[in-house]
Amino acid sequence: SGGRPRVSMLSRGASLLTSTLSSSSPISLRMASLLINEPKYGFLRELGLSEKNHGVFDGTWKASGPISQSINPANNKPIAEIVNGTVDDYERAISAAKAAQDMWADVPAPRRGEIVRQIGDKLRSQLKNLGHLVSLEMGKIAPEGVGEVQEYVDICDFATGLSRTYNGQIIPSERPGHMLLENWNPLGVVGVISAFNFPCAVYGWNNALALITGNALLWKPAPSTPLTAIAVTRLIEDVLKANDIPTGLCSLVCGDADVGQALTKDKRVNLVSFTGSTEIGRIVGQQVQGRFGKVLLELGGNNAIIVADDADLDMVVPATVFAAVGTAGQRCTTTRRLIVHESKYEEVLERIKRAYAQFESRIGDPLEANTIIGPLHNPQGVLKYKSTIAEAMLDGGKVEYGGKVLDDKEGNYVLPTIISGLKHNSSVILRETFAPILYVLKFKTIDEAIAINNEVGQGLSSSLFTQRIDNVFKWIGPKGSDCGIVNVNIPTSGAEIGGAFGGEKETGGGRESGSDSWKQYVRRSTCTINYSKQLPLAQGIKFE
Repeated sequence: SGGRPRVSMLSRGASLLTSTLSSSSPISLRMASLLINEPKYGFLRELGLSEKNHGVFDGTWKASGPISQSINPANNKPIAEIVNGTVDDYERAISAAKAAQDMWADVPAPRRGEIVRQIGDKLRSQLKNLGHLVSLEMGKIAPEGVGEVQEYVDICDFATGLSRTYNGQIIPSERPGHMLLENWNPLGVVGVISAFNFPCAVYGWNNALALITGNALLWKPAPSTPLTAIAVTRLIEDVLKANDIPTGLCSLVCGDADVGQALTKDKRVNLVSFTGSTEIGRIVGQQVQGRFGKVLLELGGNNAIIVADDADLDMVVPATVFAAVGTAGQRCTTTRRLIVHESKYEEVLERIKRAYAQFESRIGDPLEANTIIGPLHNPQGVLKYKSTIAEAMLDGGKVEYGGKVLDDKEGNYVLPTIISGLKHNSSVILRETFAPILYVLKFKTIDEAIAINNEVGQGLSSSLFTQRIDNVFKWIGPKGSDCGIVNVNIPTSGAEIGGAFGGEKETGGGRESGSDSWKQYVRRSTCTINYSKQLPLAQGIKFE
C-alpha cells in the first residue's frame, strides 16, 4: 500500500507534463531546443545574443527577411535563430553607412584611431566569450577561436598606430614655385563579404584599416556564421554610441545571395572586400570591375611545403601536422601538398603518419580542452571529403592514413587523411578541397620542387624547409615561389598581422592586414600646388 500514493503522484505528474507539452506552441518547443538555452553556452547571452536575433543593423536592429538557424557543426544542433535581411533592408543599411561616412571623413585620422583602439579594448573584454562563439559556430577548436579574435585585437592596435603615421609623400617638382605631393583620401563605403572559416578576423582586418582611413563599412557575413557577426557588431555599436558617432558607420546585413548581389552591384559601395572561393570570387570581381568599383579578393589556396634534402625533420613534422590538420583543413593557408625530396620521402611519410595517429583520440567537440581537431563546418564538407578521396583512389592514389568519416560522432567529423602515389599534376591535386587531405609527392631537384609548387592555379602560401642559403634566396627570388606568402622553415599557415596577407593568380591579388595594405582603402590624390606668380608648363613646353 506504501507504493500506491507514489503511483498516483506520478500519474498526476505525467498528466500535467502531457498537458503542458500539448499546450505548448511549436515555436516555444523549437526555442527550447536551441543550444543558447543550455547553461554550458551561457557565454552567448553574455555577448548580447538571444533565442531570436535580428541580423540587420543600420543604427537599429531590425530585419524583415526569412528566419534561419545557426548550426553547431560539432553536433548539428541549432544554436539560435536569426532574422535575415532582405534587399530592402540592405537599402536601409547602405544609406545609413553612407550618411555616417560623410561625418566620419571629417574626423582627424588620429581621433579615428582612438575609436579603433576602443574597439580593440572592447573585444579584449569579451575575448574568451567571443572566441568560444567562433568555435561553437564555425567548428574550430577553442584556442583557435580565441586566437582569431586576438587577431582582430592586434590589428586594432596596428591600425591605432597607423592612424598617426600613414602618409603621402612630397615629390620634387621640376617647376619653380611649385609643390608636388600625394594625399590619401577615404574611398567612402567598404563592403565586406566574409567567409565561414574566419568569421571574425577577416572582418577585423578590413574594419580596423577602413575605419582609420575614413571609411564606413557594410558587412555581409557568411550565411552559416551570422551570430559571430551580430556579436561583433554589438560590441562595435557600444563603442560608437559611447563616442556619439553614428552607429550606422559599421552596418550589418545577414542574408543570402540576393543581399550579396545587391552589394557587389551597388555603385555606392566603393570597395568590395570578398573572401571565399575562387569560383565565386571570379564572379564578384567581374561584377565590381564592371561598374569600375574597387575590389579586394582573398580566394582559394592550394598550398605546399617543400622538404629539401637538408631539412630539419624535427621541424618539418610538427609544422606539417599543424598546417595540414589545423582548423580541420579549412584554412585558406592549409597545407594540402607536401613535396619531399626523394632521399627523405619514406622517413617523412612514416613520421607524419605516426604524428597523425597520435591525434585520432583528440578529435571531438571544439570547446573541450583536450580536443585538437574539430569538425568540418557542414555536412556538405563531409561529402566533398568523401568524393575527393574516392577520386584520388580511382586515379591511383593510396590512402596512407585516414580516409574515413567518423560516423560514431554526432557532428561532421572526419579523419585527417594522407594520400600518396599520385602524379603531382593530377586533377584532384590541382583542385583545392577544403578538408584535411594531404597529398605527399616526391622531387629530385629544388627547381623541380619549385615548378610543382607553382603549377597550381592558386598562389596564396608556400614554405620551404632547408638549411642552405642558396635554396633560401632562390625560393624567395624571381624564379622561386609565385605565392603571396613565401615562408622558410615555418608552416604555410599562421601568418602574422604585421605583414600583408594575400596571394597571386587565382587567389585574387588582394592584400589585407599589415604592411601597406591600408592603401587598398584609400584613393590617391596627386596634387600640384603653384605658390608662385608664374605659370610654367611641365616638360618645358611653351604655349604662347
